[in-house]
Amino acid sequence: MASLKNLQDQVSDIRARLPFLRALETAFPTGEIYLVGGAVRDLLLHRETKDYDFLVRHVKASALREFLKVHGKVSWVGKNFGVYKFYPNALSFQEPLVQEPLGEAIDMALPRTEESFSRSGSQKGGYKDFEVKTDPALSVEEDLQRRDFTINAMAADLKNGGLIDPFGGLQDLEAGLLRAVGDPVLRFREDSSRLLRGLRFACQFGFSLEKKSWAALRHCIDQLNATGEEGSFIVPRETIAKEFLKAMVSDPVLAFDLWDQSGSFQVLIPELLPMKDCPQPKNFHSEGDVWTHTRLALSQLKTQIFKEEFGLDIDAEIVLAVLFHDIAKPVTIQTPEKDGTDRIRFNHHDRIGARMAREIVLRLKLSSMPRESGYYIDGDALGWLIGSHLILVQGEVDRMRAATLEKYFMNPQRPSKKLMQLIFCDGSATVPASGKPQLLHYRQVKNRLARIQALTAERAKIPRPLLTGTDVMKSFQIVAGPKVGELLALVREEQLSGRISSREEAIIFLQNQNEKGSDS
Repeated sequence: MASLKNLQDQVSDIRARLPFLRALETAFPTGEIYLVGGAVRDLLLHRETKDYDFLVRHVKASALREFLKVHGKVSWVGKNFGVYKFYPNALSFQEPLVQEPLGEAIDMALPRTEESFSRSGSQKGGYKDFEVKTDPALSVEEDLQRRDFTINAMAADLKNGGLIDPFGGLQDLEAGLLRAVGDPVLRFREDSSRLLRGLRFACQFGFSLEKKSWAALRHCIDQLNATGEEGSFIVPRETIAKEFLKAMVSDPVLAFDLWDQSGSFQVLIPELLPMKDCPQPKNFHSEGDVWTHTRLALSQLKTQIFKEEFGLDIDAEIVLAVLFHDIAKPVTIQTPEKDGTDRIRFNHHDRIGARMAREIVLRLKLSSMPRESGYYIDGDALGWLIGSHLILVQGEVDRMRAATLEKYFMNPQRPSKKLMQLIFCDGSATVPASGKPQLLHYRQVKNRLARIQALTAERAKIPRPLLTGTDVMKSFQIVAGPKVGELLALVREEQLSGRISSREEAIIFLQNQNEKGSDS
């Protein structure tokens, strides 16, 4: 539940952790500073945030820039945004406060209005298609009205601790609603990336889109493929990748449903839609068609059983592996009626699906997210997962060579753990006629891998021999033969019994044995 008291406490904490704010108030006594946008939303929801956006009134742009230059690194984003990107320098303060390192720059902006070029018809909804006008005297309310959704159109007054909420964002936050600010069609036409941002917010927060905003979103969804005069996409594919992957990781099933119902799949990933009404053999898949099976497989990723089984947070790569693992079934289907097969079959759908997934990754630039973010997609790794997801179905697990299992499931050069996760999700969504997923192959390979790992661990505990055959022959001037093996066996026995532990001790031991043999 959103909490104003929590917001006031959090704002006080931010002021303490970012001491440049107090210095700004001191330098400009008549100035006003507001925390705005998503940070306010997150604080009201008791969510951690490091994405700080501040609005500064009654301070000229040049004066603000000079202040920021003294207290850290600053850069001007440009005419399309009108924002200073600021990295505070903790060393610039004399107070004994430890300033936390920030992963992203702080946005420092003057109040501004944005006039979309799309209103005149010259552009089609690019996020840069705005004429920005800054005005230090512009009211906070006028600045907030240019934002996308009401839950992002609130401001917290840093001096007084109050909430400025001209569009009912707090009420929508408490109701779990995403409502566009003002006319939703106009908001989406101004910046088409807001379409997918709305879907992502719904998945991140578990919110519903308000009726008019949802209708406008569906109406405008075709804008995602609009191009400019030079032929490039108005909405960069990198932006689409970010919104899609964040939504899918936040809530795989809700994202799957919303991208379908909104028309986003139809516009951006139409290869998925033929999975609807694509039949499967009922004795193996009583759950339904390929679409239903895929949705059920995605639902496994957020279950308690999955978390207990793997103990890991999911990332984008495993989500897309589950989403695309059967994408080629509709293009490979063979039926008894049409093809004379003994049952419905999907020959080579794993291999063909891998190729299709790689093509989608390239087309939508799904590899554009930072590698360390949890949203990065390696197209080759994703293709390998999809191409390998039938490895247990194609052979008897108990008869598989240990080397084969190690190659697929214990290979540090491959996403082997994710392959186990994919097989688990696929198996959990494969409901036989009996009505209960068996997961037989998954459990078999899990048990075999445990035995292999235990054996490897035991072998690792055994120390390496202290001497080689060459060592023995050189030290005692003997030729290769049974005698060498006998001496090595004696040394090994002493080593494993703990009576010797070094090469020098081993040679002395053999010398003593040799002397004893000579005395006798």
